[in-house]
Amino acid sequence: MNPVCSLFRASIGKKFVMAVTGAVLTAFVTGHLVGNLQIFAAPDKINGYAHFLQSLGPALWAVRLTLLACVILHVGIAVQLTIENSQARPLKYDFNHTIRATLASRTLRWTGGVVLAFILYHLAQFTVGWVQAGDFKAQLPGYTMTSGFHLLGFPIVAKGQEVHDVYSMMFLGFSHPLVSLFYIVAVGLLSFHLVHGAESMFQTLGWKSGWWAGLLKKIVVLYCVLYFLGSLVIPGAILTGVLQPAPGTTAAQRLVVGATTTVVQR
Repeated sequence: MNPVCSLFRASIGKKFVMAVTGAVLTAFVTGHLVGNLQIFAAPDKINGYAHFLQSLGPALWAVRLTLLACVILHVGIAVQLTIENSQARPLKYDFNHTIRATLASRTLRWTGGVVLAFILYHLAQFTVGWVQAGDFKAQLPGYTMTSGFHLLGFPIVAKGQEVHDVYSMMFLGFSHPLVSLFYIVAVGLLSFHLVHGAESMFQTLGWKSGWWAGLLKKIVVLYCVLYFLGSLVIPGAILTGVLQPAPGTTAAQRLVVGATTTVVQR
């Protein structure tokens, strides 16, 4: 039998694929958050970083297709394992056997479903541009780099070059309370999903045993808390006005116009 087919037929093989795809997706969301936190720096930082990613061309599409494959495999196998577990236990237990199971493990599939819906919405709004609202509807003009962008000391984007204005796009997107609320709830559920998912990943890969098991759980929980707080601070700072758009940017101009219009209407 083909080894690949055998891998997807056996329960342990499916769990192994889930662990590997989960590790890839966890690495991605971590890197994505680090990139997004550049919103707290000058516009050149995040706009230059975004332009660098977009300029990767075929390599960027290779990464996107790999992530898409990981999502499909991760979700598909999770559905298969859920069905198999239900078929293996057609009758409900006479009493609750989930006393030792954590809340995160028992709600893993539900949090995963919400996170999947969030990913689709997030891509539709910030990547494809299908879901937009308010001032975000208007086509954003390009951004002219004021000082250029360097990565690891290498010049990537030159001063005066026009790039996509990701900085303003994020400000205008998160300036809408409902968008920010959905984002906060989704990353909260993602963090909750990872509490059990990451620990299970290490266990499936055989990296959870002995004295390391207790320490591993604490590291996973700490990572999930930091990930949630790091994700929360972006929409939170924008909504509360702690983080103001840089003067002269499209975000600053449109948010000021929107605020002025609201005051006049009142």
